[in-house]
Amino acid sequence: MKQLMSIITAGALMLSLASCAANSGEVLAQLDLEAAPLLAVDWEKDYPEISTNDFALKLSAELAKSVDGENFVCSPFSVWLPLAALVNGTDAAHKAELLDALGAKGISENDLNEYASLALYALTNEQMKERDGEYNIPLRVANAIFVDNDVTLKRDFAQKFLDFYRGAEFNVDFRSKDAVKEVNKWASDNTDGLITDIIQEFDPQTVAAIANAIYFSDRWTREFNPANTKQDTFHAVGGDTTADFMLRQGDAQIYYEDDRVQAMPLSFLSGGSLYIILPKDGDATGFLQSLRDDYFQEIRRDSISATGKLLLPKFEIDSGLLSLDDALQTLGVPLFDSDAAPLTKGILEEDIPVWVDNAVQKAYIKVDEKGTTAAAVTVLPMPSSGTPQPTESFDMKCDKPFVFVLTGKSGDVLFAGVVNRQ
Repeated sequence: MKQLMSIITAGALMLSLASCAANSGEVLAQLDLEAAPLLAVDWEKDYPEISTNDFALKLSAELAKSVDGENFVCSPFSVWLPLAALVNGTDAAHKAELLDALGAKGISENDLNEYASLALYALTNEQMKERDGEYNIPLRVANAIFVDNDVTLKRDFAQKFLDFYRGAEFNVDFRSKDAVKEVNKWASDNTDGLITDIIQEFDPQTVAAIANAIYFSDRWTREFNPANTKQDTFHAVGGDTTADFMLRQGDAQIYYEDDRVQAMPLSFLSGGSLYIILPKDGDATGFLQSLRDDYFQEIRRDSISATGKLLLPKFEIDSGLLSLDDALQTLGVPLFDSDAAPLTKGILEEDIPVWVDNAVQKAYIKVDEKGTTAAAVTVLPMPSSGTPQPTESFDMKCDKPFVFVLTGKSGDVLFAGVVNRQ
C-alpha cells in the first residue's frame, strides 16, 4: 500500500453465470477484437437522463439493512457497470425490467452503452491523459468476463463489452481451482492488492463470471494537519470509544445544514469529493437507508461557503464478503431467474440456458489526513453568486455515527457507507 495515499477505497464485484450445460473439455481461444475509443462528451448533443445515483443509493440502503451497529462500505458503481454491460446479453422479455432497475427506464441499450463509455472517459481522466500524455490517473476501473473453456463468448457482446466498458475476456476452467486463483489474482492486481480472495470456489455449472474492480487513490485538495489530530470520545452505537479526530477550520468551506443533517464535501486534487453527512439524531444507518438522490442533490446544490470547524475521526473499513443477491432482486434485477434464464442466447454462442447464479462484493476504505484511495471522482459543488451566507459559523463534530458518500467527477455515487464505531 502506498504510504502517500491516505484514504483508500477499493471494490470488486463478481457475478457468476450458471448453465445446465455439461462441459466437454474443449479449449477455445479468445476472440481477436480491437477497442473503439471511449466517448468524449459532445456538448451539442442532448443526452438521455440516466440515474445511476438512484440505483446506487437504493442498493446502499438495502445492503445497510444488515449493518446492525457495525461499520459498512460498498461500491454501488462497481455493481452498476457489469449489470449495465449485461443489458447487452439480456433477452427482450427482461431487458426493460433490468434497465428500470439500473435507473435507465425507457433508455435504449445503445444509449446506456454510450453513457457508460462517457462515464469511464470522465472518471478516469482520459481527457487529461490525451492532452498531457503520461498522466497519473488516480482512478482505475477494470471490467472482465471469465468464460469457461467449453463455451464461446458471443462476438457482438464481446465487442460492446470491450468498446463501451473496456471489458477484457479470459478463458478459464471453472471445474479447476485454477479458475479461482486466476479470478482472485485479477481482483488483487486491479486493486493494488487491497481486494483478495473474493472467490472461494465456483459451482461446476458455471459457464462465465463477469467482474468489475475499482481503485482510486488521491490526496485532499486541502490536507488535514497531523499536528492538529487529537484523541477524543466517539459515541458509538455500542458505547463510547476513543478515536483520532482530524481538524479542519477556517473560511470558505463548503457546508450544508438543515434540521436533519450537517454535511461537508472533502475534495480531491483530481476532482471529486468524499461527502461527510452527520445526522443530528445519531442514526447514521437509518439515514443511509432513507437517503435518495433527490435529497443528496439538494445537499450538493444548496451547500454554501461558510466559516467553521470540522472534527472528523480517521477511519478504516473492510466490508468483508458482501452477498448482493437479495438486495439486487429487491431492486428489480431480473437476472437471477434460473427458470427464465434471461441471459440465454445473449452471452454465449451456444444455445444453453444462462442466468446469474450469485453476486458478491468486497470493498475497503481508509481515511486520514492526507487523501483518499477510492472509486469516485466528481466536481465540488460551489455556491452560486446568489447563495445566502450564514449569519453564524458552524461547528461540525463527527463524534457519533455518520454517513460518507464518495462521488465521481460526473456526480456518480461510487462508494457509500456508515461509520458506526471506532
